[in-house]
Amino acid sequence: MVNVLYIHGFNSSPLSLKAEQTRQYLNDNFPNIQFHCPQLANTPMAAIKQLEGIIQALHQQTWCLMGSSLGGYFSTYLSEKFNLPAVLINPAVKPYILLRDYLGEQLNPYTNEVYQVRASHIDDLKSLECENLTANNYLVMVQKGDEVLNYQEGVEKYQHCQLHVEEAGDHSFVGYEKKLPSIASFFQWY
Repeated sequence: MVNVLYIHGFNSSPLSLKAEQTRQYLNDNFPNIQFHCPQLANTPMAAIKQLEGIIQALHQQTWCLMGSSLGGYFSTYLSEKFNLPAVLINPAVKPYILLRDYLGEQLNPYTNEVYQVRASHIDDLKSLECENLTANNYLVMVQKGDEVLNYQEGVEKYQHCQLHVEEAGDHSFVGYEKKLPSIASFFQWY
């Protein structure tokens, strides 16, 4: 059994457009693939524990990771820990720096959940950083028009991986649905 674990970004959810497009594409084209996209816990270590638990519960099955933004950062950690293939979409490279601007109360617009981003969460994110990458495990897609993340950080970190850099776009990754066949090809589902 092949499983896809789609990991959404900061203040997002399984109802995000990319998650829904991925779910629909798999249902239409690969109905035997199991799609998993949990609502992540709001703290980094709880989210990682949650994701590790999903993988370990079905550890004898095949896993493919997909992660957007902060989900890309988590996917990198899980890819290295479990030696899994991963597709990263506009991945966060240094979220422990970016999220300093979000310390304090947050509201998830999808779930309406109010929670706190604490300084300890920044330290937790730093502890998940992976310096050495298994380059052929990754397909990384970035758009230069990303208004949230510096795409050049992604290009630098994942320079030895399969890397697709597109002009313009934005953080949502404009035209994502058109990339799903390439993602399937990377995972060798065809």
